[in-house]
Amino acid sequence: MSVLVDKNTRVVTQGITGKTGAFHTRACREYGTQMVAGVTPGKGGQDFEGIPLFDTVHQAKKEAGANVSIIYVPPPFAADAIMEAVDADLDLVICITEGIPVLDMLKVATFMQGRRTRLIGPNCPGIITPGQAKIGIMPGFIHKPGRIGVVSRSGTLTYEAVFQLSALGMGQSTCIGIGGDPLNGTNFIDCLKLFNEDQDTDAVVMIGEIGGSAEVEAANWVKANMEKPVVSFIAGATAPPGRRMGHAGAIISGGDDTAEAKFTALSAAGIHVVRSPHEIGAKMQDVLAK
Repeated sequence: MSVLVDKNTRVVTQGITGKTGAFHTRACREYGTQMVAGVTPGKGGQDFEGIPLFDTVHQAKKEAGANVSIIYVPPPFAADAIMEAVDADLDLVICITEGIPVLDMLKVATFMQGRRTRLIGPNCPGIITPGQAKIGIMPGFIHKPGRIGVVSRSGTLTYEAVFQLSALGMGQSTCIGIGGDPLNGTNFIDCLKLFNEDQDTDAVVMIGEIGGSAEVEAANWVKANMEKPVVSFIAGATAPPGRRMGHAGAIISGGDDTAEAKFTALSAAGIHVVRSPHEIGAKMQDVLAK
């Protein structure tokens, strides 16, 4: 079992002929993901190393059966790429691109209202169901099939948590990088709901950051609804107020968006909190042993 993507997922790459899109499309295909199409306007009818190219996402869906898109389009054009994929009524759109203007993402959010397509990202590493489908830029070899769900705002900390889990014999059901921008398509609660309903996910790792209220809202949801244990870490405990740390969304004003405020909220919700990212795997092992 998995959430959102599996071995049957059929992926179209928007921006496949760019350097980044080409590199990661190859890596995803080598992992075993069904990379069935690419979209680069003006290059329809050609191919990228055997993968057919189309001018539009609509064509990729109709001709190649694509149901998920991954986007590597440069920031000035990424919002339009997202909206094109949503307009094609795909199941899922994953935007890796970072640096998209917030105003552009506001337009995307308005455009997506009332539509069924789910967006992951932007500014995210993607999603992987180990052994079935890797759609993004994560190192596939550290992931192992198993029963731990992972959701994170940070790409590199996702890899750290996954490496620890795999080293301790705890594989992952699905790992979702939701991205660190102020406006993203899928949040912690969305992912926690999916994992809570997945019969083959036993527990969840949730990695947050300073800035915003998403982690506190997730803690409240967990307290009221979650039936499975959650281990959590918040990055940015030493960040001073007003200083942005890495992600556009990781900036604190000195209120409830600090790391300490989030640690407090998580603990109050019954979530198993660790103060160092190096403790994530060991804490999950302890939680499952009880």
